[in-house]
Amino acid sequence: MTEDTPTQILDATHRALCEHGYAELTMQDIANQTDRCKASIHYHYDGKHDLLLAYLDHLYDQFEGRLADPGGDDSVGDDPAAQLRALVTSMLTERSDAPAFQTALLEIKAQSPYDEAFRERLRRFDEAFEARIREVIAAGVADGTFAEDVDPDTVASFLTTHINGIQTRHVGVGHPLEDAADAVDAYLRATLGVDIDTQAGAMPVSEAVDGEAD
Repeated sequence: MTEDTPTQILDATHRALCEHGYAELTMQDIANQTDRCKASIHYHYDGKHDLLLAYLDHLYDQFEGRLADPGGDDSVGDDPAAQLRALVTSMLTERSDAPAFQTALLEIKAQSPYDEAFRERLRRFDEAFEARIREVIAAGVADGTFAEDVDPDTVASFLTTHINGIQTRHVGVGHPLEDAADAVDAYLRATLGVDIDTQAGAMPVSEAVDGEAD
């Protein structure tokens, strides 16, 4: 393998999480996804909690890159409507390893009220997404793409909250993402004065910005 050992372990953590979920995950499960023994995993990480914090940091690094270029290869350019479509679509696109990954992530989120370290890392994802949406909306208002009376703060806050709820509802009760995307389209069409069609030109599932260990 050409990856460094910590990256191998973090990628193995992703695979083990998808297979076992958060609650049942053990360090041995992670070691089984590598060619290393459990003691080797412990050499780099004290335990499951420490490793999962590093894993969330790993996902966040990828998340930042996808927020900056949600379509991949600068495919959306500088068009605010295209940028917004790619950002929202990426959050509403079914992943190739869903629902296993999303279920495990929801389990981690469920720990955050009792775990400050988890909560702080999850807050970074939330704040980064909201800030990026706010930036795109503001740019669209400034250049006339979106209606001039649109408040970027209000739209960004609503989308962040609503999309978080969509993901939880999808994992919890199987509510179709396509239906949720239709509702988001209707909101944005009414609010922004432009049709961004989040179901058009959907990104490949491997590019979903809600995190995937590469």
